Amino acid sequence: MAIKAILFDYVGTLVQPRNYSMERSKTKMHLALCDAGLNTNVDDFMEAYAKAHEKYRIIRYQQLREVTNAVWVSEALCNAHCNVAVDDSRLKTGLNVFFQDFIDTLELRPHAKQLLKKASENFKVGLVSNFTYAPTIYASLRKLRINTFFSAVVISESAGWRKPHQTIFNQALRILHVKPEEAVFVGDSPKEDIEGAKKVGMQAIFVSSGFNTLADLEKNGAKPDMVVQDLEELCDKLPDLPMRSNKLFNHG
Repeated sequence: MAIKAILFDYVGTLVQPRNYSMERSKTKMHLALCDAGLNTNVDDFMEAYAKAHEKYRIIRYQQLREVTNAVWVSEALCNAHCNVAVDDSRLKTGLNVFFQDFIDTLELRPHAKQLLKKASENFKVGLVSNFTYAPTIYASLRKLRINTFFSAVVISESAGWRKPHQTIFNQALRILHVKPEEAVFVGDSPKEDIEGAKKVGMQAIFVSSGFNTLADLEKNGAKPDMVVQDLEELCDKLPDLPMRSNKLFNHG
């Protein structure tokens, strides 16, 4: 069956952060929250934030239910003696400050834009990303000027589920109006991207990244339909994809 759509993971696969410091972002967020009237002692807040973050990290990774940052930031503030509701608009102010550093440090991987342009000329193109604060992804897509390549953008915060859960993949497929067997997923995470996509029924291409190497893939035991070292290699192989059926992918 001919391939009609290519879906991509985002961070790691298409973009990478350079010199990002989460500690610096947390400090800036605390200052922004205080300026917004949500005053806490910095040490109390950082301790409470670490505990809340770990609590919800376990939920997110074990249950695959996504939890937005506002949940654990509001809980951290409450535990640091500043009661605030999770839907308080001032939390968004703090989160926007927190993630601005991340947006500023994101850069396209070599050949990413070339790959997306080439893919969009021949296939429907989608993005499926695990991220706890969707505005960050949309803002970075615009900043990097690649937002126009995607006919579907599905982010775990909005979907409510994280990869490798089938729901988030299926949501993207529905938006693109393609069957799983008509789609290929490209990602750098053996578990979230490769195992998740194949469980849904898509073909999967593993691309090595700064987060996950070929050694990580081998250690995990996931079985992608194709393995590429970088996006340039995938760009070179892209024209062959429409001619490939589920059983005709070559490894390496």
